[in-house]
Amino acid sequence: MSIARQTGRVIVDDLAARFSVTPQTIRKDLNELCDQRLLTRIHGGAMVASGVENMAYESRRHLAEQEKRRIGARAAELIPNNSSLYVNIGTTTEEVARHLVRHEGLLVITNNIHVASILMPLPKIDVIIAGGVVRRSDGGILGEQTVDFISQFKVDHAVIGVSAIDDDGSLLDFDYREVRAAQAIIENARNVILVSDSMKFTRSAPVRIGHISQVDVFVTDRPLPESIAEICRHKGVVVEIAPGGDVLADAVQGSDAA
Repeated sequence: MSIARQTGRVIVDDLAARFSVTPQTIRKDLNELCDQRLLTRIHGGAMVASGVENMAYESRRHLAEQEKRRIGARAAELIPNNSSLYVNIGTTTEEVARHLVRHEGLLVITNNIHVASILMPLPKIDVIIAGGVVRRSDGGILGEQTVDFISQFKVDHAVIGVSAIDDDGSLLDFDYREVRAAQAIIENARNVILVSDSMKFTRSAPVRIGHISQVDVFVTDRPLPESIAEICRHKGVVVEIAPGGDVLADAVQGSDAA
């Protein structure tokens, strides 16, 4: 548990080597910790279970890195040149920003200091930073001032991230101040793009941002759980699976989690 809290996740093979035991022993131990809701199973290991507080920024940044890069690349392809967009707080939205660097004529409004830092040097992209209180843990900008600032604009696209997606389609996060900013972004964008890796289906968080039916496009790394897929079909949400995923890995993950 100490290792998991430091790094955000633990890997079966790494733990087996560290403690000189078999992978089967580690899987059994991880399953017991998951039964106690201290960890959540992921492909090849486990991650710290969600609760009322999110993981540290650095831990989140290194979780599902490859998947987030693929999602960021695909989401960036959906944003045309010469358009305006919001980009909110999150490690996945930051990956979208990294893949916007070849775009031209963008006006980007953000409450994420990391997004601003990525895009600020680019001469063909204008960046506006929302006012408010800077959260030291991850560079997010929050508060009433942030919500008021966001509400002054009406943009073509919004790129939003979430901490968890519930089986009923609820989009969830941890900080109610961040949630209020995300809600304002959704309300003031013509096209809402949700970017989220498949780990978010296994997590939980206490504050409701909204519902997946409020999203126009959902970019993720693997096929959706059936409950979420059905909602998207019924509500007309376009689902984009970022290319480069391993179908075999999906099957292995399902077997490993079982």
